[in-house]
Amino acid sequence: MIGCLLLLVTVSLTAGVPVARRLNRAAWPEREPVLGLWVWQCLVATALLSCLTGLLLGMAAVFRTVRDSLFESAPPGVLAAYELAALPAWATGLTLLLAAGAVWTTAVLAGRFWAIRRTRAVTRDRLRRRAPDLPGGLPTASGPLLVLEDEYPDAWWLPGSPSQLVVTTGAIQRLTDRQLDAVLTHERGHARARHDWLLHLSAAFASGFPRVPLFTHFCERTHQLVELAADDTAARRCGHVTTALALIELNQHRGVLSCASSRGELGDRVDRLLAPPPRLRRRDRVFIAMAAALTPSLPLLITLAPGIDALDWSATGGQGT
Repeated sequence: MIGCLLLLVTVSLTAGVPVARRLNRAAWPEREPVLGLWVWQCLVATALLSCLTGLLLGMAAVFRTVRDSLFESAPPGVLAAYELAALPAWATGLTLLLAAGAVWTTAVLAGRFWAIRRTRAVTRDRLRRRAPDLPGGLPTASGPLLVLEDEYPDAWWLPGSPSQLVVTTGAIQRLTDRQLDAVLTHERGHARARHDWLLHLSAAFASGFPRVPLFTHFCERTHQLVELAADDTAARRCGHVTTALALIELNQHRGVLSCASSRGELGDRVDRLLAPPPRLRRRDRVFIAMAAALTPSLPLLITLAPGIDALDWSATGGQGT
């Protein structure tokens, strides 16, 4: 029991600090943004599962009802292998800390999603009042398209039910047909990948645990990588140069492409489209994806190890093999 708790805490701390910092400094996720997002999600899942399984073990030791529910169908030897009755005081304190973290996480996520739902309803109602009739000649888009009478060039995807692609008349007048198609394809790439939920989730963890490097870097890199992934979607359909020109035309009036801008990401995105970096080899991408997918299983293996050993021991009749 004590060994499992220590291993689970070690895995969680390792994923939350050194591994997160190392992944945040890596350059390859910018070349493979979809794979980078997958690795970040697996790393966060590993840390959360480590805390959750540690909490379950601790509660099983502290509360008899939880212990009976978890080990109801297990052989007697399995329950004895966890040594739940011999829980020291510091482990009890760790269990209470994990329980407080679970309650806080639930409250943060619930508050975030409630705020999102309320904001979406207000935004959708405001946009409906501003939208004129759909003009002719606009490139077709999959899903409802909402056009706003506004000189300010802009386009974005409004999540919800139903979801809507929003574009202003300023963007229609400023962009060519191919550039407008690239912008709309970029936004549809966000919608298909459900990037809105990933952004909200990362922002919720970062705001709820601002001093945890894993969640801070996860939020920062998620905001960057979702844009790169959508850029790649548009570039595959409309071409790298067209997509880069569309980004410039849509954003140059904001000054975000200037050297004095505090957000230099857009300039980096344009450079990346005009000079695409070399991609990882296919076998490297497969290896990284498989390794990341297996990482969240570590907490489960650590937790189940004593029970598996007890079952193997009882299967041999208590005799060595």
